[in-house]
Amino acid sequence: MRVFLAGIMQGSNDHDGVHAQGYRAYLAGLLRGHVPGVEVFDPWAVYPDSPSYPDEQVRAVLVANIQEAAASDLVIAYLPQASMGTALEMWEAWRAGVPVIAISPLAANWVVRTCAVQRFATLEEFAAVLQAGALAGLTALPS
Repeated sequence: MRVFLAGIMQGSNDHDGVHAQGYRAYLAGLLRGHVPGVEVFDPWAVYPDSPSYPDEQVRAVLVANIQEAAASDLVIAYLPQASMGTALEMWEAWRAGVPVIAISPLAANWVVRTCAVQRFATLEEFAAVLQAGALAGLTALPS
């Protein structure tokens, strides 16, 4: 199983700063510890300096990440607040038939409501389900 880790980087910042990215290592560790043979694609690990990229490179990386999400087996999106890049990744994954799990308090957000097959309000809620071995039941696409 190939999992794409989507999630907030810059959010609504009007500068190059990023939100804390520790959730990525936490989620990757959980997945590797509870899903045999999982392959985790983490855009932050691949492009750690991306907020400082020039425009041409930003476009290329944004498109590459969206395509990677759409080609994955599962997208896990961490959204403590809205993220336009994550919304694009979720949308394209959804359009490609890839299940999306959102970890977000944004229960009323239309992108979360449309694209996620399951939503957890916190990382801890998601971790409990993953540790119980119930990931397979979470990823079924609605008919």
